Amino acid sequence: MIKFEVIGKPMGKQRPRLGKYGAYTPTKTLNYETLTKWTFANEFKGFDPLEGRIEANITAVFEVPKSYSKKKRAELLATEHSYIHKPDADNIAKIVLDSLNGLAYKDDSQVTKLTVIKEYGEQAKVIVELDKIF
Repeated sequence: MIKFEVIGKPMGKQRPRLGKYGAYTPTKTLNYETLTKWTFANEFKGFDPLEGRIEANITAVFEVPKSYSKKKRAELLATEHSYIHKPDADNIAKIVLDSLNGLAYKDDSQVTKLTVIKEYGEQAKVIVELDKIF
């Protein structure tokens, strides 16, 4: 199993924008995809992309807002409260899976089982677990 963490606030894939010269990918999306690629490549140097069917588990961890009281903060961290705000779970999965194309696997179409969880935690990050399905 492959497991790594992308430190920083989880982000969803943004829609392509139309400009004067055609469609383009927003800069924030490109930056987050680059961060994810760099994190994977840094942890798994010389990795051969997985082949066959793949199971992906993505956990997006969001920090509790500083404006919340200590009591509410402790409650959110102590229990299993899901994060129910934007970005959408499918957009989080899209940006992570697209960024790993050619690195962790040949194409994200190999992912046949996908789980995305959004939750609160001490540090904002995305935890990615990839496993080959036999």
